[in-house]
Amino acid sequence: MSRENEEPGGEELPEYAERVLEVAELIPPGRVMTYGDIAEWLGEGGPRQVGRVMALYGGAVPWWRVVRADGALLPGHELRALGHYREEGTPLREAPRSAEGHLPRLDLRAARWDGRRADGGAAPPGPE
Repeated sequence: MSRENEEPGGEELPEYAERVLEVAELIPPGRVMTYGDIAEWLGEGGPRQVGRVMALYGGAVPWWRVVRADGALLPGHELRALGHYREEGTPLREAPRSAEGHLPRLDLRAARWDGRRADGGAAPPGPE
């Protein structure tokens, strides 16, 4: 794996954090999973726990592929995320002119990944 099993300070990552980050790394370019999707796929925790892991440790993985359930771009990181989405061809919904900042939202119907491989193979193993 491209990331070490340690925090920047040299301490080992909590097991749950490691599992969340492993799922984030599996999400293909141009696709997304919500915080809740990841918690459900792992069969543990919830959206807030996944969000906390991503906030603390997510910089080493494609964090822009783990998103809010409403499709809104991550506050404070909108432009960086938008650059990644456009580069990867992630489906977006253009914002109405009345929307603050005119930032698009993710088109979750088209962009959401269900954990299955593109070749139709089985999803990576979840919790046992």
